[in-house]
Amino acid sequence: MFSNPSFARIGKSIAIFAIALSFLLGTAVPPGMARDLPLRDPEFHGNINETYVTSEADDNLLVSPAQPPEGAPNIVLIMLDDVGFGASETFGGPIHTPTLEKLAAEGLRYNRFHTTAMCSPTRSALLTGRNHHSVGSGIVTNFATGFPGYSGRIPQSTATVAKILQSNGYNTAWFGKNHNLPANESTSVGPFTHWPNELGFDYFYGFNDDSGETDQWYPSLYENHIPISQPSYPDEDGDLNRSYNLTRDLADKAVSWVKNNHSLSPEAPFFLYFAPGATHAPHQPPPFYTEKYQAEGIHAIAAGTPQGMFTEGWDVLQASICEKQLEMGIVPEGTQCTRRDKEIRAWNNPMFNSDNDEYRGLMTKQMQNYAGFLEYTDVQVGRMLAGINALGEDVKNNTLVIYVVGDNGASAEGSFYGTCNVWATYTNHDYSMDENLDCQEEWGNPGTAPHFAIGWAWATNAPFRWTKQVASYFGGIRNPMVISWPDGIDEEAKGELRDQFLHVVDVAPTILDVVGIDPPSEVNDIWQKPMEGASFANTFKSEGEDATPLRDTQYFEVLAHRGIYHDGWMASSFNQAPWINDDSNLEEELQDNWELFNLDDDFSQGDNLRPRRHEDYECPDDAETIDDKESDLYYSCKLEELKTLFDREAKEHNVYPLDDRFNGRAFIERPTVLGDRTEFEFYPGSTFLPGAVAPNFALTDYVINADLNISDPDSVQGVILANGGDTSGFSLYVNKRHRLVFEYNYLNLDRTKIVFKGKLPRNKTRVSFFFDYKDDYPNSGDQENSRSLCFEPFEMKDGRPNLDDSSDIEVRSIGCGGTGYLYVDGEQVASKYIEKTFMGNFTDSFDVGMDARSPVSENYGDLPFEFTGGEIEKVTIDLDPVEVIPASSIDSSPGEVASSEEVAPESEPSHEELIDRIIQEIVQRLGK
Repeated sequence: MFSNPSFARIGKSIAIFAIALSFLLGTAVPPGMARDLPLRDPEFHGNINETYVTSEADDNLLVSPAQPPEGAPNIVLIMLDDVGFGASETFGGPIHTPTLEKLAAEGLRYNRFHTTAMCSPTRSALLTGRNHHSVGSGIVTNFATGFPGYSGRIPQSTATVAKILQSNGYNTAWFGKNHNLPANESTSVGPFTHWPNELGFDYFYGFNDDSGETDQWYPSLYENHIPISQPSYPDEDGDLNRSYNLTRDLADKAVSWVKNNHSLSPEAPFFLYFAPGATHAPHQPPPFYTEKYQAEGIHAIAAGTPQGMFTEGWDVLQASICEKQLEMGIVPEGTQCTRRDKEIRAWNNPMFNSDNDEYRGLMTKQMQNYAGFLEYTDVQVGRMLAGINALGEDVKNNTLVIYVVGDNGASAEGSFYGTCNVWATYTNHDYSMDENLDCQEEWGNPGTAPHFAIGWAWATNAPFRWTKQVASYFGGIRNPMVISWPDGIDEEAKGELRDQFLHVVDVAPTILDVVGIDPPSEVNDIWQKPMEGASFANTFKSEGEDATPLRDTQYFEVLAHRGIYHDGWMASSFNQAPWINDDSNLEEELQDNWELFNLDDDFSQGDNLRPRRHEDYECPDDAETIDDKESDLYYSCKLEELKTLFDREAKEHNVYPLDDRFNGRAFIERPTVLGDRTEFEFYPGSTFLPGAVAPNFALTDYVINADLNISDPDSVQGVILANGGDTSGFSLYVNKRHRLVFEYNYLNLDRTKIVFKGKLPRNKTRVSFFFDYKDDYPNSGDQENSRSLCFEPFEMKDGRPNLDDSSDIEVRSIGCGGTGYLYVDGEQVASKYIEKTFMGNFTDSFDVGMDARSPVSENYGDLPFEFTGGEIEKVTIDLDPVEVIPASSIDSSPGEVASSEEVAPESEPSHEELIDRIIQEIVQRLGK
């Protein structure tokens, strides 16, 4: 950074002063002379003459400068996903977590550990030791905006703890979820600046999905920079308990990596970051684990509920968790079990009524499935740790395990009913009760992508209010943490509870503190922001129960939910319910809806101390000068001080401007590798392209041309182009009967197949698919008395299609339909009307020559159903075709398929017929 040596010395002095100052303010690891990274190569101190005989070598030149401190511990950092504070048995919940239990007995439990309320923000803060807005991660990466706190790009001025450890001689690896990668950097052509390898990890095995989740049966897998196929598929032997599932695979890979490193360099310490996708939706455990909680399951019998656990609903569950937490001492005596907010429906609400209470039976299964998912994940964590411990007592005893049970509270993103397809819910197509019941038997199995009902999220966050996304209340931000370190935790302290107010930014400084490494002032000649967390290693001692935290202030903000903690007090401002994805609650001036809590007396934020006439009081400069500490004046002034403190912290850490848009930010244009092109060429080998950066076929006409060279028309089969997966997508393929098919899968609810019943010709041939999107129809009729099932895409407001507020008919957020046409060598051979289309990019992947992830179609052969019997020379796509295919050129009424042998005059349904069909569908759904 400084070319002049004098300036360099001044810069170093400033760095030391900044670190010391931040320590005095309670925001850094203990100060010391930080070493710049990478460490400089050693200087030669030997003697060189004309030949080696008279020269003196310096053996230090053969030694890497990156050497860890003597006795440095191994580090295993575990972070689960979307787990409520009260879910696990270790913290008073109903779900068995044997690994967490064992670690807690051998180590320490922490009951005041906090996250940020969402995935990407928490993970960026965990790895860097800085607040999430300070590292551009104020919201999930896929909703990034052009403001410093929300760019979705961890800056080079905030090196991760892995980068620091790696540069000091640690072997480093990351297994599982990466939700801190900008979408336009997520392809195999890079840039790789924000990939795990460039963030300090020698090895990465996991998923980079822009959405922060992946299918557990058909994951989006990467090894380092390379997208790869999963080792096997879940249905190969028909036993889902034995077949492939992602979390088991991650545990196997982690053990293999540790053992390999131990074989080659047993003295080198390792840093292993284990971040499975669980228990983020989709909830997809092997059925064996779900069955433990169902009728006659071993856990149900042990709980005295042989008919199955959770049958009494979430209100009863929340109360029972609170009771158990008090009994165990997880929460202080007198802690209130907070009330369910009125926006969250009661278990006995009439909206869940169905024949024979069938729907409450399905919602019970949702929770049983979630419980199985969490237990299964914890068991895989145990398998991983057992593999490490098998390397010997020295390895086991000097391994620090930090187990963070969730990157935020349990998620309320599954709708009031729960959903069999979480991607439908994300796009505002909440599955109806009947639609969910249709997949009840397969819930959690391949082909489903389930999430539980909102009520279960609230219950498992007990004793707190609210859920994931709500950064101002502990239901969104307080997660369990367990730490085990046989050599580093005092024997007298093992098994104890710690209640210091900690935050995820404190983890990285703690790791560096126990290892004995100071944060660098420069990395690759880039000046580093001081870490904003503080070490809590003092809690590992026998007197750690009374250890004073090195930090007494922490702000919180996500989606305009605001919170500020200081010296035992908490001020919280709620914005809007976390299942409202499309509306903004912000105005030019923020609402003054803050609440005040004294956390020394109120563990659960159950007692709001804000006076009703808060604005009527005049406050002194310092609220502590007020004698009556229980007066309305004191509470009002304390709240004003905290609000002022939040504003100061927000300005310092790039929190402004506040933005509560969820899906609204999804529609913002961001850089992509495809730019603004509408024409594309893809070749064989173009596979695993993430859906977020693939061509977007939504709400438009498009043409797909595939140039093939068929060697054997009687054996040709396989995928030509697949886009998406079993939750939604389309595929152009040749089926097992050697027939050309275009299949459109709308949210796994409606599947449309357009089939050419003839054979493809030998040698060179071109197959084409044309989609004629009907964006002006059927909305062009009498809109006072009817309403389309699709929105007009050109009328947008707050990031979503704008609807007439006068309508009392629930309209689902889907794309309009259109007619699809198949062509072979320019001859039209089949067509069909596709009634519903997806409104954005598909999830999963875009693949030429195979379907590399979850299958779009249920009618493939063996996965990944690669194209055989010929070659694919090229696939071209045009998303803005000049020529519109004539609607009258081929006959195909709904429910029928034209073929090369059966081509008749076109007879599309009239406008009136379509309106009538739509009204009938609305009436049927309202009736359900």
